[in-house]
Amino acid sequence: MSKTALIVIDMINTYDHDDAELLLPSVESVVPVVAELLERARRSDVPVVYVNDNFGEWRSHHGELVGKALAGPHARLVEPVRPDDESLFVLKARHSIFFETPLNYLLGRLDVDRLVLCGQVTEQCVLYSALDAHIRHLQVSVPRDAVAHIHADLADAALRMMERNMGAHLCDSADLWPRAR
Repeated sequence: MSKTALIVIDMINTYDHDDAELLLPSVESVVPVVAELLERARRSDVPVVYVNDNFGEWRSHHGELVGKALAGPHARLVEPVRPDDESLFVLKARHSIFFETPLNYLLGRLDVDRLVLCGQVTEQCVLYSALDAHIRHLQVSVPRDAVAHIHADLADAALRMMERNMGAHLCDSADLWPRAR
């Protein structure tokens, strides 16, 4: 039997980086979708794992990253998707959620073999993470409406690559877990 985890990629963010101005409009459109997806996953007892860039803050922990993002000028984009007390959190330093992180071990301990990837950036971290999941023989689903991009054309190409080359299941977030009645 397949066990799924929702992976939230890089949504804890101050948006103080290159390409942020290009990214922000897309993030604004996906935040409500990711927030609803989080609510439905939690209600369905699906493990939620945030995997987030540490932004070079090598002495920080997830609480500090969340606090800094919530104190920044784009807190309205972080508040709706912030981790709750049950969420798991893994820090990463590079694009892939697996590169030099304990995520693979954590997923094994949780008996997870299917990932739903949401967050940012479609044509970077989401793409590389989908590839790394694929080579680990994990099933991947990507809700198109729950991933943010910098460049729409590259995001479309990345989604096609995930589907065609990595066997990822592309879907809408509404197709995942029951909605509240």
